Amino acid sequence: MAELKGLLRTHNCGELRKEHVGQTVTICGWVNKYRDLGALHFIDVRDKFGLTQLGFDDYKGDMAVLKNCALESVIKAVGVVKERPADAQNSKMDTGLVEVQVTELEVLSRNDIDNIPFLPYGQIEATEDLRLKYRYLDLRTKKLQDILALRSRTTNAVRRMLEEENFIEVETPILYKSTPEGARDYIVPSRVHPSKVYALPQSPQTLKQLLMIGSTDKYFQICRCFRDEDLRADRQPEFTQIDMEVSFATPEYIKNIVEKIIRELFKLPADFVVPMMTYNEALARYGSDKPDARFGLEHKVVTDIFKDSDFSVFSSVANANGLIKAIFIPEENGTFSRKDTDALTEVVKPHGGKGVAFFKVSGDERSAGISKFITDEIYSKLCALEENAGNGTWMFCADPDSDVTHSCADALRRHLGKKLNLITEGYKFLWIHDFPLLEWNPDDKRYIARHHPFTMVKKELTEKFMTGDSKDSNAYKDLPAEAYDLVCNGYELGGGSIRIHDQSVQKKMFEVLGMSEEEVKTQFGFFIEALNYGVPPHGGLAFGLDRIVMLLAKTDSIRDVIAFPKTTSASDLMAEAPSTPGKNQLKELHFDWTKTK
Repeated sequence: MAELKGLLRTHNCGELRKEHVGQTVTICGWVNKYRDLGALHFIDVRDKFGLTQLGFDDYKGDMAVLKNCALESVIKAVGVVKERPADAQNSKMDTGLVEVQVTELEVLSRNDIDNIPFLPYGQIEATEDLRLKYRYLDLRTKKLQDILALRSRTTNAVRRMLEEENFIEVETPILYKSTPEGARDYIVPSRVHPSKVYALPQSPQTLKQLLMIGSTDKYFQICRCFRDEDLRADRQPEFTQIDMEVSFATPEYIKNIVEKIIRELFKLPADFVVPMMTYNEALARYGSDKPDARFGLEHKVVTDIFKDSDFSVFSSVANANGLIKAIFIPEENGTFSRKDTDALTEVVKPHGGKGVAFFKVSGDERSAGISKFITDEIYSKLCALEENAGNGTWMFCADPDSDVTHSCADALRRHLGKKLNLITEGYKFLWIHDFPLLEWNPDDKRYIARHHPFTMVKKELTEKFMTGDSKDSNAYKDLPAEAYDLVCNGYELGGGSIRIHDQSVQKKMFEVLGMSEEEVKTQFGFFIEALNYGVPPHGGLAFGLDRIVMLLAKTDSIRDVIAFPKTTSASDLMAEAPSTPGKNQLKELHFDWTKTK
């Protein structure tokens, strides 16, 4: 599509071809390279679309202007497109068969920094901190410009598909009420309401439910969300959700909508359906509720096998109702030196593990590690669990706390997948469902919501939920929620549930969570009142747009897909945020800064 008239340029820097030869054109961009060959001068000018070579054989102006064409300066060139001599053509450039012989040259903006922090197209790659501090330079790279364009296409495609399904887009407030939804809120002090604050939304959860109560029927929003939590490669303090909610919906409908979206975004076959796996199965096989299913090395639960073992470390765990898991690595996938196996302790230590036990198998011989404790009976039972048992290495994670074992075995599996190059290209999607509705907090001696306090229990188990004792740590053990997560390649791409629409069930949920009537009224009074006015059954899901684009772009850092991201310490190196507020600001906000120190 041709650009509208009114730009300074007639063509972009990646556009010119042999068919343009003879045309007078105007192009604008950044100086990517300048070559002074004495009698000959060349400039490669660059924009987001590509490179064009400028020659100066026909230039009648003062050649001194080229001294102002420092790298990364912005210039405007008018000239005639000519075919390059045969020995000067560059097949590696899209515009490599032609050049522009300049008749007019204007420096629109000179780069005055002699020691530019880094060149976007330089041979030496800048450190990440430097790239974040000078993000505007990093954004000039093809990689980031391509990702920004990919993100824009993705957002537009999602919006189009949801509109096709009669969803309407509704904006919800950014300044809102602080509610307990898991992570810490970012709060904003109010100037006109002394000692009171707004909260930036962790998600529009109650708001989208109120839209259903308000008869909106099908809602979506591509919205900003904020969570003050510890960061990592796939997490930022502010992020973007593709948020949706539907009245009279079943889990099947929500999943069908989601699968329609991912089929188009990830270029999947028209008949592709995401496989389903229960939460308990995912934990047993992978130790994670967001497993990377692109490779094997699945976990085997071997707790009972070691109950009577002479290996006291394992037998004590087994008899204390702990958990022992095994991973078998066939010899053809990799072998391990003593240095390799010793290093595995550092893999599991961040997850609470003390080490990784192992033994090796070669023919009829078992050796190394804990091999002296592996009797024929134990080995036979292990092999019965592993279809491909043979020559290779058995590795084990064990702990009295089952969660620690799952986490360590998950970390070990992911480490081995990368180290042994077992991870295949492409995407492996899974629906994880039947999550626990609640979790028991032994310190506070009360239940906490696994997802959020508006998640519905499985319909057929509603009576059990309504009659359970909130003080009994076993009353709601393994009670499944009507909740579902979409995972891909080890990342949670989206999570959702069917919501509570019955006021009596919602009241019971708050009671089970140990919230007093006063707490409920203070934090959710407006929402509880709304439940009295007739509520349609409803449910929804929120996609993480940043993670989707991260997978589509085949990068392993969410910072690559956000125009102006934060570091892992939630700071903006470019803008130097967060910053210290001025005294007048603090005074207007009725905020005593000295009391925070």
